Amino acid sequence: MKNFILAIAAFLLITPAAALATSVPNPHDDHKKSMDIVDTAASAKVFGTLIAAVQAAGLESALRADGPLTVFAPTDDAFNKLPEGTVAKLLKPENKDMLIGILKYHVVAGNVMASDVVKLDNAKTIQGDNVMIKVKDGSVYLNGSTKVTKTDIKASNGTIHIIDSVLMPPMKKDIVDTAVSTNMFNTLVAAVKAAGLVDTLKGSGPFTVLAPTDEAFAKLPAGTVENLLKPENKDMLVKILTYHVIPGDVRAETVKTLKSAKTVQGQEVKIKTKYGKLKINGATVIKADVEASNGVIHVIDTVLMPK
Repeated sequence: MKNFILAIAAFLLITPAAALATSVPNPHDDHKKSMDIVDTAASAKVFGTLIAAVQAAGLESALRADGPLTVFAPTDDAFNKLPEGTVAKLLKPENKDMLIGILKYHVVAGNVMASDVVKLDNAKTIQGDNVMIKVKDGSVYLNGSTKVTKTDIKASNGTIHIIDSVLMPPMKKDIVDTAVSTNMFNTLVAAVKAAGLVDTLKGSGPFTVLAPTDEAFAKLPAGTVENLLKPENKDMLVKILTYHVIPGDVRAETVKTLKSAKTVQGQEVKIKTKYGKLKINGATVIKADVEASNGVIHVIDTVLMPK
């Protein structure tokens, strides 16, 4: 027995203290693991502005939910890089929607660790747009210039990566500018201008536009488009174009549940799904849910004609 006690004493004397320390659980470790993204950020003491913004946007409960979520978190210094007055403006109640869009652009669904991030060219945020990812000189950059300064901060419902600048989502174009940029709707855009509807379709909306392509207009009898573009036929042109517009932001999933929808022109369009394709009157939707800042565009292959 005496020899056994001496052996234990000798072991304690020669075993490094650090090795023993690692074998004893730290009660604070479990506390950290149990903290969600919001509490983890708060404990870091460098995200005061971010947390204030999350609360002003009404997103706190979302960031405390089960997730998992990956947050690219700008520090207070990152927010200080913004032009003077920007943060104060974003925190105003009337700018809540804009603030929500910006904050959601910093969040990716799922638990995306640094080892995953470096393998990606981009990642889709819960705001809807992609954030671009590039590895340069051993560091990860988002959207070209925003540097990831610390990675893999674990929370109970996801992961935080610290970034040195605030990410700004790309500005969406309105319905008219979106149509122009695709180069598929040259005739439609010319008709909208001739009808004097440009300002309307650049308005706040939201609008759902059933947009015929140039090929759709080309199906009309020869001379029809030229005739409609004449000033004396403006009222007829307005009626035809407004027959392609539905009030509100109506996505394809909702359209599929409808049998008809009332247009801005006043008459209804008939809706059905045939052979897996969405049909509006006699037109087929060939591309759905083209997003714009003031609504959505569904591309159709035939011009709709009101009664």
